Amino acid sequence: MDAKVDTSTFSVVSTGHPYPLGAAVSETGCNFAVYSPDARAVLLCLYNNDTEEPLSEVLLPGKSGDIWHGFVSDVKHGQLYGYRVDRGDGQLHSAPADKLLIDPYAKKLSRPMHWNARQYANDSHFMVSKSVVVDATRYAAPSETRPTIAPHKRVIYETHVKGLTKLHPEVPEPEQGKYLGACHPQVLEHLVSLGVTTVQFMPVASFMPEPYITEKGLTNYWGYNPVNFFAPEPRYGIRDALAEIKHMVDCYHRAGLEVIVDVVFNHTAEGGKGGPILSFKGFSPYQSYLLEQSADGELVYSNHSGCGNTVHTAHTMLTALVMDALRHWVEVIGVDGFRFDLAVCLGRDPQQYRKNAGLLRAISQDPVLKDVVLIAEPWDIGPGGYQVGNFPTSWLEVNDQYRDTIRAFWRGDEGLTADFATRLMGSRDIFHKGRRHINTSVNHVTYHDGFTLHDLVSYAERHNQANGEDNRDGHGHNLSANYGHEGETQDQRILSLRERQKRNLFATLLFSQGTPHILGGDELSKTQQGNNNAYCQDNALNWYEWNLNKRKQDFLTFCQHVIRLRQNSELLSRMNLEDDLFYNGYNVAAINWYKPDGTDKASEDWQAAHNKAFGVEIRGCNDGEHDQEHWFLCVNASDNDVRFNLPALSVRGGWTLHLDTRYCSVDEQPAICIQRVFLQAGRSMALFSYNQQAR
Repeated sequence: MDAKVDTSTFSVVSTGHPYPLGAAVSETGCNFAVYSPDARAVLLCLYNNDTEEPLSEVLLPGKSGDIWHGFVSDVKHGQLYGYRVDRGDGQLHSAPADKLLIDPYAKKLSRPMHWNARQYANDSHFMVSKSVVVDATRYAAPSETRPTIAPHKRVIYETHVKGLTKLHPEVPEPEQGKYLGACHPQVLEHLVSLGVTTVQFMPVASFMPEPYITEKGLTNYWGYNPVNFFAPEPRYGIRDALAEIKHMVDCYHRAGLEVIVDVVFNHTAEGGKGGPILSFKGFSPYQSYLLEQSADGELVYSNHSGCGNTVHTAHTMLTALVMDALRHWVEVIGVDGFRFDLAVCLGRDPQQYRKNAGLLRAISQDPVLKDVVLIAEPWDIGPGGYQVGNFPTSWLEVNDQYRDTIRAFWRGDEGLTADFATRLMGSRDIFHKGRRHINTSVNHVTYHDGFTLHDLVSYAERHNQANGEDNRDGHGHNLSANYGHEGETQDQRILSLRERQKRNLFATLLFSQGTPHILGGDELSKTQQGNNNAYCQDNALNWYEWNLNKRKQDFLTFCQHVIRLRQNSELLSRMNLEDDLFYNGYNVAAINWYKPDGTDKASEDWQAAHNKAFGVEIRGCNDGEHDQEHWFLCVNASDNDVRFNLPALSVRGGWTLHLDTRYCSVDEQPAICIQRVFLQAGRSMALFSYNQQAR
C-alpha cells in the first residue's frame, strides 16, 4: 500500500501512542490509534472539512501489539478522517484499499450514512461518512441537575426523536424531528403533565439503513442498524449532533426527566457474508464478530441477532469498546441509563449465554455504570436465547409474558385469571422474591415493535403491505381484536368498546407491580393503520399526530389521571411483602383475593375457565410515616355486569371510588363512596380506597 503525505498541510508525522483509542486532539496535533490485529498496514485518510475532498493519506508509523498509531501535527478539532487497511488474508474480507473505514472510536460523524451500491462499488469514501476529530473540552459538561428517580416511581415513556416532533405544531419547522425539537418546551410540558419520569429514546447512535430496504425505496426509520457505538446519529442534528443531543439531555434533566437510550451492541450494519465493509469488518472481522463453522466446514458469521452478524462482546477488545461507549454516553452526553436491544448477546461468552459473563460482570462493577438504569431485552434468536428472569440482580427486564397475558385476558380469552393476577403482582414466578426487587419486571402492553395501543383494539390482523414484504413481516401472534370491524369505523358501539378496552389495558399497566413502560403516542391514540412492524416507514404512519378530537383528549386526560393515582400511592407502585427479604422491611399487612360475591377465592376458582371477574384487597401497614393505604381493585373481563361485594369493615367506613374504566372521561366518573355492593360493568375495572370515617 502506497502512502502519500501532503506535508504542506500536515507537517509532522510521528509514532504517537497506542492509547487512548480513537482520535485524541491536543494543542499541537492529534494522536490516532486503532485496533487492527491482522493488518499489514493502516492508512489514515484526511479530508476537507467542507467538501470531503481528500487532503492527505498518512501511513500510521507506530504499532504496539495489535494497535496501530501515529501522531499528526496541526490536526485540529473538526478534522474529517477515515482509514484504509491492508489485510490481504483472502478470507472473510480482505479489506481492499478502496473501502474507507469509520473509526470504531469516532465520537462524531460528518453526515448520515446512506447505502449507495454504485458509490460503494468504487472508492467507497464517496458513500461513507467521515469520522470527526472531537475536542471534548469544547463541549459543556453534562448538567449537574440529574434527576433522582426512585425505582418504584419510575414510569418509562418510549419514543423516537423524529416521530415525537415531526408534526408538532409548536416546534419550529427546522427543529421538527431533531434533537432540538425533542426538547422544545411544549414537548417537555406534555411529558411532565402526562406524569412519566423517564424517556427512553429509540437508537440515537449513528446507523445506516440496510441495503435491501434502501433498494426498495424505504429506510430503517427505527435505527436498529448501527455503524458506530459512540457517535450520535447526524440525522437528528442540525449543525452539531453531539452538541445538540447533549443540550437535549440537559433540558430533560432540568425538567426532572431521566433519559435512557436504546443501544444496539448485538450486531452492526455490516451484516453477514457479502455485507458492506464499513468499519469492524475492515479492522478486525475475526475479533469483532462471533464466528462458527457451517456444515460444510466454512467459517461463517454467527447470526444470533437475525441481522447477519453477532458482535463478539466476549472478546477483550470488544468488551473494552462497549464499556468505553457506555461510559461516553453517561459521562459526556449525560444519559441516565440504557435499554439493551437483544441483550442476551451481551452475555454470550462466547456462544452460550452466561449470567456471569465477562461483559455483564464488567458493567456491574464499573463505578460509572453500576448506578445507571440498565434494562435488558432478555432474548435473542440464538441457542438458549430466551433468558427472561436470568439477568443480574440490578437489571430490569422487559417482560413479554406480562404483555401477552394482559392482552389475552382483556380480549376475553379464557383460563387466564390466575396468570393475570400473577402478572398484576410483579411476575414473582419469574423474578423471585428475595432475589429480584418488585420493580424488576418492565411491564408493557405495547412496544415499538408491534401494534400501538389504539391498533391493538382496532385490528385483528397485521396490515404491513406498505413494507413491501407481502404482509409476511411482523409478529403474527398479536392477541389483538377489532370488536366487530377491521380498522377505522364510525360505529359508535364499536368505538365505545375500543376506548374502554384501551382504558382497561392502560390502567392495568399502571396498577401492576413492576416498572410500567408506555409506548409514546399511545396517550395520543396514535395509529399505524394496523402496521405492526413499521420500522421502514419514515412518514406520518410513525409520526405523532398532536391535533386531538374530544375522544382522544379524553383518553389523554385518563392516562394522566391513572399515572397520578400510581405516583401518589406507595402500595400501587411498590408492595414489599413480609416474606420478601430483598429489602429489610415491608409495607403490606394483607393481600386478600375475593370472588365477586365477597367470599375468598379458593384454588379451584383460579382455574375455572369462565371465571373472568375477581377482586383484590391490598391493605398497607401503619408505619407512622405514611398514611395507611387500603385499596380494593375490581376486575371484570367478562361481557356481563357483575355485582361485587366489597369487604364491610366498619359501620362508619366506606369505599371511595377513584377510577372506573366504564366512563368515557374522567369528568363523567361519579364521586361516590359505597359500603358494600358495587355493580361492576362488563369489560371494566374499578379502584377504591377505604375511608374509616366515610359517614
